[in-house]
Amino acid sequence: MTSKESLYNNGLIHWLLEGDVSIQYQVNKNLLDKDKPELRNAIEISGWGKALLEKRNPDGHWGSGFYNPKWISTHYTLLELKYLGIDPGNQLIGETIALILLNEKGDDGGINPAGTIKVSDVCVNGMALNYCCYFGADENALKSIVDFLLSWQMKDGGFNCHSNRKGAIHGSLHSSLSVAEGFCEYRKNGYRYRLDEVIAAEAAAREFMLMHRLFKSDRTGNIIHSAFTTFSYPCRWKYDILKALDYFRHADAASDSRMDDALGVLKSRQRKDKTWPLQTKHPGKVHFDMETAGKPSRWNTLRALRVLKAYDITGFNTLLL
Repeated sequence: MTSKESLYNNGLIHWLLEGDVSIQYQVNKNLLDKDKPELRNAIEISGWGKALLEKRNPDGHWGSGFYNPKWISTHYTLLELKYLGIDPGNQLIGETIALILLNEKGDDGGINPAGTIKVSDVCVNGMALNYCCYFGADENALKSIVDFLLSWQMKDGGFNCHSNRKGAIHGSLHSSLSVAEGFCEYRKNGYRYRLDEVIAAEAAAREFMLMHRLFKSDRTGNIIHSAFTTFSYPCRWKYDILKALDYFRHADAASDSRMDDALGVLKSRQRKDKTWPLQTKHPGKVHFDMETAGKPSRWNTLRALRVLKAYDITGFNTLLL
């Protein structure tokens, strides 16, 4: 039996393929190296994708508007739809993106849903650039967001949503990852405005994360926060090492020895049944629950496996072959 045949016959893969069609699509694409457009097309007409699209209001928003209530707002729903891998050409989503870019910008050019706060939030704009680029937003409408984000990169290469609000002088892993993800989608989807600067800024943000070995203080070597080694899904704006490693994979970033500690933690979180659990959920109102905290998680197992495939192929093969 060949390695490829063994992979197809693996029980863990079969368990993943019993999940939502969005999981099926990404398992085929990321683990089995098979692009199945019929599965991507099915995301918007079945399962979680269909359920999220049905929550869209006649005014084009979800929840009570762009950023309220938080997890069921338009902003975070679009982020969820993007991570499902739904067809980026979905017409209804495209209409909502255009609505946001027309109506939600502040005086500084960034997306700013808070009428009482005059400066836009760096994290929100990184996330917004992420899904806007994935869903093919008009480049001219994105230019002010790119300008805003580039203007707030810090000297250490990172980003921090408190830099333009509370005078922070050190980058934040939360913000740096959100902006790096946005810049990644910008370059991968063919946008050109200030592209060289975006590429350099994304690389500097990656270096900032690597300088911290993805979760440790660059001064003491201690773990910055235990939440960084606790895996949730959906991740929202919050940072953890699985989310970071999955970004590095999606960004086609080269392997780096400074990832090793994070990869070690990732492998240690695997259970005896070879799955990874959903360790926690971020509190707040949700459209519906995809998975149950404490139980095996197809989302976390899929993401962990594709990270190991990219950066620890020996570990990946040990699990699957």
